[in-house]
Amino acid sequence: MKCKVTVDTSHYPKEVPFEVPGGWVWSTLGEYFNLQAGKFISADDIHEESSHYPYRCFGGNGIRGYVATFNRTGDYPIIGRQGALCGNINYASGEFYATEHAVVVESFGGTNTLWARYLLEQLNLNQYATATAQPGLSVKTINEVAIPIPPIGEQQRIAEAINRCFDIINYIRLSSEELQAKVHQAKSHILNLAIHGKLVSQDPSEEPAIELLKRINPAFQPSHNLHYEDCPIGWQVVTLKEIVSLYSGRDLEAARCNAEHRGIPYLVGASCIDNQNISVYRWTENPEVVAKINDTLLSCKGTVGEVILNQLGDVHIARQFMSIRSKSPQLILPKYIELIIKASIEKLRSTARGIIPGISREDILEMTVAIPPLAEQKRILTRISELESSLSFISLSIRN
Repeated sequence: MKCKVTVDTSHYPKEVPFEVPGGWVWSTLGEYFNLQAGKFISADDIHEESSHYPYRCFGGNGIRGYVATFNRTGDYPIIGRQGALCGNINYASGEFYATEHAVVVESFGGTNTLWARYLLEQLNLNQYATATAQPGLSVKTINEVAIPIPPIGEQQRIAEAINRCFDIINYIRLSSEELQAKVHQAKSHILNLAIHGKLVSQDPSEEPAIELLKRINPAFQPSHNLHYEDCPIGWQVVTLKEIVSLYSGRDLEAARCNAEHRGIPYLVGASCIDNQNISVYRWTENPEVVAKINDTLLSCKGTVGEVILNQLGDVHIARQFMSIRSKSPQLILPKYIELIIKASIEKLRSTARGIIPGISREDILEMTVAIPPLAEQKRILTRISELESSLSFISLSIRN
């Protein structure tokens, strides 16, 4: 609710948004400050680099570049008065040049310029812009905007308190980014431990992995040419092609896809995978390459390295995808195949070639992997689920 101002001074605004503390008064921008636009300078005299042009040049949207001369010295808030961002607030210290589209805010009587900057930022001056193709601010109009004025000493304390808050916010933001990076590193480290048999204990009594492979392919013979660092007892080293089938996607003509939910989902590219979720924008009644439920989907061209377990059911995949399917889902668990691909993703990314980077089928199928006993696969997946839940909770806490 607006209240009538009680101070009987003709230059104060007639109405103010709220009551102010004792010692404060209401005024207007034009009464308390001097708002003065800068001067025109040719675009030819504004340069992108500062090595030979030492002075910043402020225009309607902030710094435009660097110039050889200056027309202001000191500490000033600056209001942009022309363009889509008119009403934006910048702050200049030292020697700089203000163009005709930059309104320099001069203050007097010891006014704290940082307090003035924070005040101006809260006024949302863009709301006073003209609604034209090239929005602009009239200095005459914003001169009439009402502002609350605290005593000079309180201005100083307000500015210092805001600065301290910003310092804390910046520290938290940087700390959060560092912590998020550590969470990401932890996830990668967990996957690496898992595929090397270092995440859970081995049980010598469990059926060794070689027996699983012989049940998948009775002619299976271990290769002595494959090497895998620290392969645990009971595990078996193989190439990926011995345990999976690989299906390369294919693009469909526009006439064979639709947006009306007819047919099965059509995954057109890596943009369909976001934060371990699959988004569907197209469907098709004429699929050619169908990924099945529990196939591991890998984006292999353009945006390389997005990995997700297909939980949608039958989906047609475009050529940006490959579908990786366990040859025996009961013996080599689909989730464990996904784990292998996720743990190996940086290695696979490094093999991408071409103007539009792509991973070849051979690079995937010839990849050397180690397979644990079935019971250990299950223990590994359970442990990873527990750890990822904890890490996801940490990530969510950081964002909130």
